[in-house]
Amino acid sequence: MSASSQEHGPALNVYSAVGRTLNLYQLDPESAGLSLRAHVQFDENVQYAWHHPSLPILYVGTASSGPRQASLHNYLSAWKISQDGSLQALGSRRPLPARPVHLCVHPSGRFLLAAHNYGGGALTVYSLDEDGAIGEPVVQREPQYFGIYPHQVMVMPGGDYALIVDRGNPPKEGTGEEPGALRTYRMKEGQLSAGQVVAPDGGFGFGPRHVDFHPSGKWLYASDERFNRLHVFGLNAGKIDPVRLQNLPTLANPDSVAARQLGGPIHIHPAGKAVYVANRADGTLDRQGRKIFGGGENNIAVFEIDPVSGNARIVQHADTESFHVRTFAVDPAGRFLIAASVRPLETEHGRVGASLSVFRMDGARLNLVNRIEVDTPDGALQYWMGLAENRSEE
Repeated sequence: MSASSQEHGPALNVYSAVGRTLNLYQLDPESAGLSLRAHVQFDENVQYAWHHPSLPILYVGTASSGPRQASLHNYLSAWKISQDGSLQALGSRRPLPARPVHLCVHPSGRFLLAAHNYGGGALTVYSLDEDGAIGEPVVQREPQYFGIYPHQVMVMPGGDYALIVDRGNPPKEGTGEEPGALRTYRMKEGQLSAGQVVAPDGGFGFGPRHVDFHPSGKWLYASDERFNRLHVFGLNAGKIDPVRLQNLPTLANPDSVAARQLGGPIHIHPAGKAVYVANRADGTLDRQGRKIFGGGENNIAVFEIDPVSGNARIVQHADTESFHVRTFAVDPAGRFLIAASVRPLETEHGRVGASLSVFRMDGARLNLVNRIEVDTPDGALQYWMGLAENRSEE
């Protein structure tokens, strides 16, 4: 290992999905510089990806179409991560019935779960072989209801329950609000059975997008896409306390909300000291024939977590200097947070490209130390990003 690696820790592999291309960058932990190293090309657009909990394998979900439309070609594939971060296909890709909006792996490493939301909620479970290759689908013996508009699937601490984060839908012309909920399912050998439905106030005014769990297993934190809130719930033996501990605004200016202001992804500091939520906005207005950014917040809201109560307290809004962060990831060693914005956008002062924004972590707080623009050819979107430690110098 080099002297720089010994002092600053291993380099990070940064994966960025733009349309059908999954790019590999390497992050230098000393300079925070990003260098493009390799890429993998898919037949469909990358939707989401997830690491195996113990093996160097990345699972990738792809689809031929995007949100709110039928997708005819949808797949899961497994990729072995080399020491330098490059990817090699592992086994055959597996079909899915619809676009995978999110996926995760059971902590045992035995099952891969994919959530779908086009035409109603659905969940697909695949078994995983010992080497991490994707095996056969687990055909469910009993049909289950998976909600109105699932946006995430997770496995609860302890591994006994799967969780669907059901965002619901805002009111539209001729229809009222469709409520959101957190829905759990007992999971045994890949078979699912109905568990809890947690929906404060019947799910009205509750639009969760993503959740993350405190490393102690005591608390669940949910970002609310539709209402720009952070919800905190207690956990006990795989059950969610239906009475919220907290319901907090994520915005710096919650009394002045832009038309396209949305709550985004959420992640917990690896030591449990903070919870991070992306605030994202990309609405436009017409300015002399140009579509330019119409206002709103694009930042990472930083909440410190009380280690005794689990309560969150806002301490920072860290500007990403980009628009609409759809995904971000936290370095497992607690050194960096990297945020990926989906698209370029014109402003009064010029064009800002889709970006990877690199923050150095100082305790709970974030310091922006680098931002690179990412090419998004032919209207492609930077739809997902993730991290893995680079082991090539060990």
